[in-house]
Amino acid sequence: MKKEGHDPFAALRLKEYRFYLANRFFLTMGIQMQSVIVGWQVYDLTKDVLALGMIGLAEAIPFIIVSFFSGHVADSFNRKRIILFCTFCYILVTAVLLWFTFDSSKVIAQFGTSPIFAMIILVGIIRGFLSAAFPSFMAQIIPRELYTNAATWNSTIWHSASILGPSVAGLVIAVNYTSAYAVDISFIVLSFIAFLFIASRPVPAKQQGESLLDSLTSGVKFVFKNQIVLGALSLDLFAVLFGGAVALLPAFADKVLHAGAVELGFLRAAPAIGAVIMAFIIAYRPPQKNAGRNLFLAVGAFGLATILFGLSTNFYMAFICLFLTGAFDNVSVVIRHTVLQLATPDHMRGRVSAVNGIFIGSSNEIGAFESGATARAFGLKPSIILGGILTIVVVILTARLAPKLRKMSMDQL
Repeated sequence: MKKEGHDPFAALRLKEYRFYLANRFFLTMGIQMQSVIVGWQVYDLTKDVLALGMIGLAEAIPFIIVSFFSGHVADSFNRKRIILFCTFCYILVTAVLLWFTFDSSKVIAQFGTSPIFAMIILVGIIRGFLSAAFPSFMAQIIPRELYTNAATWNSTIWHSASILGPSVAGLVIAVNYTSAYAVDISFIVLSFIAFLFIASRPVPAKQQGESLLDSLTSGVKFVFKNQIVLGALSLDLFAVLFGGAVALLPAFADKVLHAGAVELGFLRAAPAIGAVIMAFIIAYRPPQKNAGRNLFLAVGAFGLATILFGLSTNFYMAFICLFLTGAFDNVSVVIRHTVLQLATPDHMRGRVSAVNGIFIGSSNEIGAFESGATARAFGLKPSIILGGILTIVVVILTARLAPKLRKMSMDQL
């Protein structure tokens, strides 16, 4: 039951926010589809778990480099135009990946996976700018009192697309890679169209006398001076870094579960299914009180579910464990996103979002590389189990080092 006076659908009643969510849904569909297609294609060509990790590294390095500058751009220029331009670039990159699959191109036959990795590097650059512009633009179209509700529905839509994206990708990969990339492009184009229906917002007023160097470094300084923000970001950083089992799914599905592309799509969707169900629970019972305690419990449970996934011996057990990782992870996502929005002034949101992107966005890709390298060294199952154990260790250490975060409630921000 919803709390008296609490409207779980408050943010959805805003027309522009609905278009924002439509953009997020279609773009996430495209991104998730591309991740599955590229992962399966590269593994199909190489049969190497380290190559799966290298996909993440190829995206993470340019993402991190760009993020030191993208926050300044998001706080200095029109955020809507940044998002539209980056989405258009994403369409072009996916079109090139589509072209690689044509028999007439001969690119893959001649150069192997190198051209695919080149496109992934460009994706990292694009995502670096999007990760700074998207959250800061959302804060401009949502009233402050609706941040938690908006973060919940934003997470719901993202994870809903993360369910459908891998599932659709698995089905169309079974046809061929050309069809898969063609469907992928169609979703990204729809995301571009949806964003056109949102009005531009003015560029936030910057602090007078602020130099370019000050602007570029202020986001980092802000985060490191705030124990609650730094603790929340660090907790997610290392949890995602060590718990990046999803990157190994193509190899895990093949070698452990003896499953194909269709089953891989459903396994990739399992965390998102758990996240969506958890999001509906959060929408009715927002984690305002004891948010810090709930954050630590959720990340600890995420680590435990990761360990159980590493011990899985069949498709159904693996699916359930991945489902649980998504459910617990979404609690962390909503709390962290709300903390960032409430604790950050508008003129700095782009730069703080960029720092968040370095902590969280890149940790997915670096975690993928770590998982691939560990799997090469110790084997698939041991590397996943070790990642879950290290996640729990991080929770214990962060709880000791960040007492303000552990005792935090949302009404304190």
